[in-house]
Amino acid sequence: MNELETEILVVGGGLGGVAAALAALRRGRRVVLTEEYPWLGGQLTSQAVPPDEHPWIEEFGATRSYRALRDGIRDHYRRAYPLTDAARRHPALNPGAGWVSKLCHEPRVAVAVIDELLAPWRSAGRLTVLQPARAIGADVDGDTVRAVTIQRLDTHATTTISADYVIDATETGDLLPLTGTEYVTGFESRAETGEPSAPEHAQPENQQAISYCFALDHVDGDHTISRPQRYDHWRSVEPAFWGSPLLSFGAPDPRTLRHKPRVFDPNPGDDALAVDADQSREQGDANLWTFRRIAARDLFAPGHYASDITLVNWPNIDYFQAPVIDVDEATRTRRLDDAKQLSLSMLYWMQTEAPRPDGGTGWPGLRLRPDVVGTDDGLAQAPYVREGRRIRAVTTVVEHDLSQAVRGASGARRYPDTVGVGMYRIDLHPSTGGDNYLDVGAEPFEIPLGALLPQRMRNLLPAAKNIGTTHITNGCYRLHPVEWNIGEAAGHLAASCLDDDRQPHEIQAKQPLLEDFQALLTRDGVELRWRDGVSGY
Repeated sequence: MNELETEILVVGGGLGGVAAALAALRRGRRVVLTEEYPWLGGQLTSQAVPPDEHPWIEEFGATRSYRALRDGIRDHYRRAYPLTDAARRHPALNPGAGWVSKLCHEPRVAVAVIDELLAPWRSAGRLTVLQPARAIGADVDGDTVRAVTIQRLDTHATTTISADYVIDATETGDLLPLTGTEYVTGFESRAETGEPSAPEHAQPENQQAISYCFALDHVDGDHTISRPQRYDHWRSVEPAFWGSPLLSFGAPDPRTLRHKPRVFDPNPGDDALAVDADQSREQGDANLWTFRRIAARDLFAPGHYASDITLVNWPNIDYFQAPVIDVDEATRTRRLDDAKQLSLSMLYWMQTEAPRPDGGTGWPGLRLRPDVVGTDDGLAQAPYVREGRRIRAVTTVVEHDLSQAVRGASGARRYPDTVGVGMYRIDLHPSTGGDNYLDVGAEPFEIPLGALLPQRMRNLLPAAKNIGTTHITNGCYRLHPVEWNIGEAAGHLAASCLDDDRQPHEIQAKQPLLEDFQALLTRDGVELRWRDGVSGY
């Protein structure tokens, strides 16, 4: 068994984990960062999900370091890719010309940029990155985490890492049960939260769907995969609220819940530079091919791409049959495998049976792109996780803190201890309790420091989807720029506590300390309040 000591341990190398590590490193602290999958970046990379962002992201509503990540992605394309002159000059280059985001791109590019952001600290010896590795145990003394034991997934070697502060940036809040930290899963009851959309009784096993995303292009030839083992099963599934078989191009509209047919038209020859992604105006999913397209071939030199590349993250691959959190390892593995079978079945259906606009069936030219997502089977390295364990926090963000229907013209709740901002509709996908979409208009919101503080634990901080939200408000606090902001605040908080020999709860509770911390965040480029006149959708 190996042993390491560090000042700050960040477990989980997703967006929140990377942001936490960078913030602490900028403050001169030593950091160990661990990650389960081959790529750092979480939902942006190993889960292969283009960034879900609010419509003002190009001007305001994100931290300076998150902008550096976005700028780095565009700069990487301009330096390394054969863009057309018009695309290269475009100030808001959207390499995929996808409608879900103003910056749809290939996952590998984000990996390269994240590695570049971390490289100086690794070279200086201030950052140690351990991957692929997963936390398997913890040494806890009362309300303090002394150390975390991680295991390499390639060699099975274990390392125990002692740290002054431990940051849980895992996708599902893995450190919470290992450390005995109080947490919640699934739906809280209306009696507990007072939320108008909550059920009468708590439903801890009712959790949002996960998805195994995959990348496709469309080229000449027959690229049909082998018939998936569970294809007959998934072909027969037709959820009561869906309006069609799951393997189809139709799905419920999240905002109306009525069945919504979609078009699938590969390489439509659209004007890629004219795409203006803004989900406050247009959901953008009318043509599933362009919805999450991550490489638009017309933005690059002729012949560089044989086809557009699109990312399949559609409702039809949402696995909401059973939860994968707080189940035994064998059950979790079996359900993850079933989710993979759903994704592969959707692909096989598209290649062999899907209706085409010309009256034919199937697109055998659809080609799975394992090279794009960095796997052998062509599916993303990790499932797209929308919801995990959430701490029992000093402050819990609830639906009526930001719901348009409840708040009206008053806007979202303003927190005296704000450490950042975010914006997205409350967007809950179908869940393991049999629920349809829950889509609630939201106001631009703030991130309270109290939501990053466990009620009891002193030196464990959340840095991802495990902060003090509810099942409902997780639906808008879980997106890319918000997770980054959460992680950045957690990294700064740990560093400030080490600098001044304080505890996180003390900084939040004492006004002079809180104001000093917020001033520090502002100097480092963290926006604490929304501009006047900005309203939600």
